[in-house]
Amino acid sequence: MTDTLMPAPRLDATPPDTTLFERLARDPSVDADKLDRLMALHERLTARRAEEQFNAAMSAAQADMRPVTADADNPQTKSRYASYAALDRALRPIYTRHGFALSFDTGDAPHELEVRVLCYVTHEGGHKRTYRLDMPADGKGAKGGDVMTRTHAVGAATSYGARYLLKAIFNVAVGEEDDDGNSATTPAPTPPAGFEDWRTNLEALADEGDRTRLAQAFAASRADYRAYVVKQYPEWTATLKARRQAAAGGGAK
Repeated sequence: MTDTLMPAPRLDATPPDTTLFERLARDPSVDADKLDRLMALHERLTARRAEEQFNAAMSAAQADMRPVTADADNPQTKSRYASYAALDRALRPIYTRHGFALSFDTGDAPHELEVRVLCYVTHEGGHKRTYRLDMPADGKGAKGGDVMTRTHAVGAATSYGARYLLKAIFNVAVGEEDDDGNSATTPAPTPPAGFEDWRTNLEALADEGDRTRLAQAFAASRADYRAYVVKQYPEWTATLKARRQAAAGGGAK
């Protein structure tokens, strides 16, 4: 059965307080100092309302989203992942219906051989949130050898960063274990006991934005948890990093 998506709620017309402030601005009995304070209050209320609309729309958009099927292979890790095209096809119709628009850019990375990928998420209500992710662009392969030029490495890092950010922004799960119906003959391995609680706890820690605490918690984790996540969810650590960076200052500007 196909889920029926309800139309996204539209923004209200001019809020009552806006009309009030417009009347005060035309009132000659209201002095300039008082008007400045009233306008500052109006701007804060408008910004707060826009952020509330952003958060409500984000919650509604995520409620309409479903896991995206992995459609590409990574020969180095021998794993499958969802390409940017697959994510875009699945997510763009939903997030645009809820009033969001995304645009990508790059910024100054903290290290020379890194690329900082930025994603500006704007909502029709007027609020904007900026997400960022620093990606290595040294051209090295899994074994440390040179596998691409710097130009190619920067392009690859930018593409990877955009894909990881798109997943992280909307908290989208990728069906790495979805093998187009073949799971009946090759079932996915069962995760270790307590694995889901461990993963949930690390994600909550990432959302606090503390890099040191997150790194310490991951390093202190059980070896079978780390091995399982690398094997079954190879992109999860990058998503975790993106969430931590967003919470630490890349999430809102």
